[in-house]
Amino acid sequence: MKVFDAHIHFDKYTERDQNQIIRALAEKKVEGMITVSMNLLSSKANLRLADQHPNIYPAFGYHPEQPIPTDNEVAELLNWIEEHQEKMVAVGEVGLPYYLRKKEKESSFPDEGYVEVLEQFILLAKKLNKPIILHAIYDDATVVCDMLEKHNVRKAHFHWFKGDQKTMGRMVENKYFISLTPDILYEEETRGVAEFYPLHLIMAETDGPWPFEGIFQDKLTQPAMVHQVVQQIAVIKKVGIEDAYTILYNQIKNFYQI
Repeated sequence: MKVFDAHIHFDKYTERDQNQIIRALAEKKVEGMITVSMNLLSSKANLRLADQHPNIYPAFGYHPEQPIPTDNEVAELLNWIEEHQEKMVAVGEVGLPYYLRKKEKESSFPDEGYVEVLEQFILLAKKLNKPIILHAIYDDATVVCDMLEKHNVRKAHFHWFKGDQKTMGRMVENKYFISLTPDILYEEETRGVAEFYPLHLIMAETDGPWPFEGIFQDKLTQPAMVHQVVQQIAVIKKVGIEDAYTILYNQIKNFYQI
């Protein structure tokens, strides 16, 4: 059964690991990867990779867990994305800086600036009629839901989502997708999200090269790990493994119009 990795930072791997992963895709029955970007340089790198490898489907954006970009940096990236919109499947990864804010522990953390930047990417996704890939967990998810609803953006994908059932209920009502990582095999919080969220709004991802624990300890995170994610989702949702494979595969293909 074939799988798709719904979220990976492929440009962050070494060239050696990239080549090893690409060579193994067919054998591991991985049809493709949605590779997300961190900033303009990352977007350009993912575009080059996509031009070289047909299994790579890039998304362009500015990851929020880093210093807020200047107005000029945002404008340059937005313009570049518009110029290369035909090459991408989505705007992303964008969102709000939950972990950076937590690390800073400052009441003066510039939340408003990050919200303003995110809103520009939401408006761009709407303008280009592209899905948007979001980094928005816990309380940030509520803020992002407000923004998506404000601009009537429906095609949203919250990757590696974490949050309460009230927020998830709202997301389900809006038909927003989430994706789950290999930590579903050992992390109760992730398993709880999988139990609550309906199968028809779930995808499977690795978020590589982010490392995982359990049976993945000290192993290079690779798209093939999506197989274990799909199999675990099947167990949690009490559906046949073949059905889980088919549903999750088709949902990614349809959502990203691949």
